[in-house]
Amino acid sequence: MADILERVLDKGVVIAGDIGVSVVDVELLTLRIRLFIASAQTAREMGMDWWTNDPFFAPNAARAELGTSDLAARVAELEARLPGGREEPR
Repeated sequence: MADILERVLDKGVVIAGDIGVSVVDVELLTLRIRLFIASAQTAREMGMDWWTNDPFFAPNAARAELGTSDLAARVAELEARLPGGREEPR
């Protein structure tokens, strides 16, 4: 079992399928399922590293980036208002 898991995570496995629900030949619902099982390293090598920039999976990084840019803009605005500030007031 460990050998199989190691091979799957090393190479990756893709499982794809469609599930349809219909009543009296009227299709009510279709689900398309794609499942990719691999290690994070293998996924990165294949170019599938979407989780590194997704705020849901890295919320602190996204908040820190947003907060830093907002804070820098606010500091620049306040410095411009000070007498002898770097920029002229707007």
